[in-house]
Amino acid sequence: MTAQPHAPGRRAGASTVLSWIVSIVFNVVLPILTYNQLTDRGWSEFAALAVSGLWPVADTVVYLVWHRRIDEFAVVTLVFMTLTLVVTAVGPHSSHLLLVKDSAITGLFGVVCLASLATPRPLMFYLGRKFGTDGSKEGLERWNGMWRLEGFRRTLTLITLVWGVGYVLEATARIALSYALPTSAMVVVNSVLAYGVPAVLIAWTIACGKRARARGEAAAAAAAAAEPAPAAV
Repeated sequence: MTAQPHAPGRRAGASTVLSWIVSIVFNVVLPILTYNQLTDRGWSEFAALAVSGLWPVADTVVYLVWHRRIDEFAVVTLVFMTLTLVVTAVGPHSSHLLLVKDSAITGLFGVVCLASLATPRPLMFYLGRKFGTDGSKEGLERWNGMWRLEGFRRTLTLITLVWGVGYVLEATARIALSYALPTSAMVVVNSVLAYGVPAVLIAWTIACGKRARARGEAAAAAAAAAEPAPAAV
């Protein structure tokens, strides 16, 4: 009987993890695998990107049918996939530009993060809502309601700022290095930065979130301790 009150929380946590895994698979893993498989079979880069871009579309449709609302993470992925297709289709096809193409797109993501700081809610509020809830009405209301907390707002603003600056710096470095290093060396550098930078940012974000949660819990405990005890009757 004692475990029963915790069952909904466990189910919500499992649903959140499942939603997170599905989004990563559809928006990251399957597009990469599809692109690599098609280019290995002789498809053009543009055609391979176009086909691999169907996976985020499928994820958006599934999410819309399942939750009856648009998923911001899938929409952002679709936007940047479209930008990549446009750059690939209309841009000159030199080796340097092909190397910096993805850097320009990630740099634009950094700019979008920074620009969102001037809006009512920063970009990481919406991406955090995607991965911090199970997508249910109750989960979304809980996340939205937390925006009234100053610490929550401050933390998400800081995370958005760090991701924005991080990706702008990453894009700048990759573009500069693509003209300073030989193509063979830059392919390796691109791969390392493409996975290394988000890994560092994610690790820092998790640590930042844990520190913010600990500060919030300590502040709540201090406020509770400062409340006067009810007068005895």
